[in-house]
Amino acid sequence: MCRQFVVLCQQLGLFSEALVAIDGSKFKAVNNRDRNFTSAKLQRRMEEIESSINRYLAGLDSADRQEPVVAQARTERLEGKIAALKAQMQALKEIEVRLNETTDKQLSLTDSDARSMKTRGTGIVGYNVQAAVEAKHHLIVAHEVTNIGIDRDQLSGMAKQARSAMGVQQDLTVVADRGYFKSEEILACHEAGISAIVPKSETSNATAEGRFGKADFIYQPKIDEYRCPAGQRLIWRYSSIEHGLTLHRYWSSHCQGCSMKDKCTPSEQRRVSRWEHEAVLDAMQTRLDQAPKSMRIRRQTVEHPFGTIKLWMGSAHFLTKTLDRVSTEMSLHVLAYNLKRVMKLLGAGVPMEAMQA
Repeated sequence: MCRQFVVLCQQLGLFSEALVAIDGSKFKAVNNRDRNFTSAKLQRRMEEIESSINRYLAGLDSADRQEPVVAQARTERLEGKIAALKAQMQALKEIEVRLNETTDKQLSLTDSDARSMKTRGTGIVGYNVQAAVEAKHHLIVAHEVTNIGIDRDQLSGMAKQARSAMGVQQDLTVVADRGYFKSEEILACHEAGISAIVPKSETSNATAEGRFGKADFIYQPKIDEYRCPAGQRLIWRYSSIEHGLTLHRYWSSHCQGCSMKDKCTPSEQRRVSRWEHEAVLDAMQTRLDQAPKSMRIRRQTVEHPFGTIKLWMGSAHFLTKTLDRVSTEMSLHVLAYNLKRVMKLLGAGVPMEAMQA
């Protein structure tokens, strides 16, 4: 039904601009954090219980030196606590066995598909909802519920879903934040004829430490060389494969005597790596430089639907359990959001007539 309504919006001509913003947001599942376990969380809980047991055992030794009436009451109370803690430890050991059998080493007892995910706050146990929102009318054209906490592998899949839903014939442009930056995903968008605009994550320490960053080295494609800030040539040296990516290495033989070496590298040479499809990333950076308001458009476009839907849901967010049911529940929320949005834009009569036709 949700997809059918998106098709209806397409027929009403609401997707005239081929610009989509993609983002993900974490939604709470029906699973308390105390009933979600990872190896680290389980180990920490076991250590806490072991420490409590040792403390109560020390208390028993102290109780033996008290008056008989006081000692008996205190001993019974402490033995009851120790027995309860040992039962908890046994239950945790059983959970550990189940945890080791999972592929992602995470176990949720209430909603088996829910996963612990990082947020700006303390983190939640829930789902990561992906959404693609068209920029003109802010309608959700595609969405997907996942239990993967990071967005890095979601860009090309959501972009292709958005293009299919919108029926876009011309080049589609998708905008996302730096959490979606992954070279392979951007290449997949390029090969599908989709123009991605995603800021690059700065992973080098050079810029943070006041040295030249990779952007200060200018690539010259005709001769396959880099030019450094000192004007020296960094020539191709060799290629290697790292994490499935073919990387080319470049450096100069003049680094040792360079007057700018202290601003460049503490090593013998400043080495620059280049991915075999780096030209695709360079083209994307050019698009971003030419459209500096892209990130503001992204924020204004895609964050509003998430905020509205969460407001409707209340503090509990999802009410159903497991990925299939949660996906259905999310589809109903997206349908309600799109329906109210279209009624706001066109009035109630136009979509009603279109649905009855």
